Amino acid sequence: MRIGINARNLLAKKLEGFGQYTLEITKRICEQNPQHEFILFFDRPYDLQFIFSDNVKPVVISPQTRHPILYLIWFEWSLKNALIREKIDVFWSPDGFSCLSSSVPHIITIHDLNFEHNPKDLPWLVSRYFRFFFPKFARKAKKIITVSEYSKDDICTTYGIKKEKVEVIYNAANTAFRQLTEQEICDTKNEFTAGNDFFIFVGSLHPRKNIQNLIYAFELFCVSNKSIKLVIVGSDMWKENNLVISDEVRKQLIFTGHIENTQLTKLMGSALALTYIPYFEGFGIPLVEAMNCGIQIIAANTTCLPEIAKDAAIYCNPFDVNDIAEKMLLVNSNSIIREDLATKSLQRSKYFDWDIAAVKVEIEIKKIVETLPK
Repeated sequence: MRIGINARNLLAKKLEGFGQYTLEITKRICEQNPQHEFILFFDRPYDLQFIFSDNVKPVVISPQTRHPILYLIWFEWSLKNALIREKIDVFWSPDGFSCLSSSVPHIITIHDLNFEHNPKDLPWLVSRYFRFFFPKFARKAKKIITVSEYSKDDICTTYGIKKEKVEVIYNAANTAFRQLTEQEICDTKNEFTAGNDFFIFVGSLHPRKNIQNLIYAFELFCVSNKSIKLVIVGSDMWKENNLVISDEVRKQLIFTGHIENTQLTKLMGSALALTYIPYFEGFGIPLVEAMNCGIQIIAANTTCLPEIAKDAAIYCNPFDVNDIAEKMLLVNSNSIIREDLATKSLQRSKYFDWDIAAVKVEIEIKKIVETLPK
């Protein structure tokens, strides 16, 4: 069987979101299925680390998908021809994009529909592209994978998709995320925050991540806690960063940009708490990363987040800056709550495993193949 995979998000220096998801699943299904051939379609020169095993063939097709018009050319022309040329039996797209003009059976992963509910979070043309094409992608796909029950309900309701067509397969976290020793925590604080305690946010600097409200809340928190820092890890999603930051609170903020997992695991495991308050989310991998580290979580009470974190987090209204600040103050001041959340984080982390997720994706691919003409 020849399985095609959209690998355009496998970028060596920028594995965030879709890229991390693509890596964790693709690596496992390629390594665990030597009897099949996997053709990975890239839109630019690839890093050799993504050629996971001998049964992987990398194919680079142009143009690089940096603009909605280039999306259209890449998926509807270049990819269509490549699927024919490579004799692909089934195609899996981890970022939800599809080739509408191809007769090859498609499985797509749609992570969430924020662009439908908050179209102004994206540049105008990108938003238009998503809202025009994703309903078509969803209808064309033989199977849709999504990452939470919340997203499944949203996809089925918004696009009129039958529930049996959508399979929920939870994400997980890299196994490098773990509890750190006291010495490791001390060393990390000395390296990044001059020895100070800190809250952490991890994710792309996308409007829906609600970073502006997090900063406003942190400013309120800092009125009585001037030594604690807020570390924000991630890069700008659309090359725009219009955050409003006062001169006073700027001294307490640390923007790291994108960092490698070796540093991220140290930062996450050393944090006072993960502050993760997006107003829209399909899953929220940083939640599980924090759980693996056994640290506290402050999460928004919206969309999928209560489903994923359950009792391992303390929740706030992401639109209420005072509520966010109160929860930060509570976690910082109450050691009993911190210990309770840390214990529940480790317990909840056991429900998320990339090995299990990869097997479930593999099963969905095989189900499609079994329906093909012999």
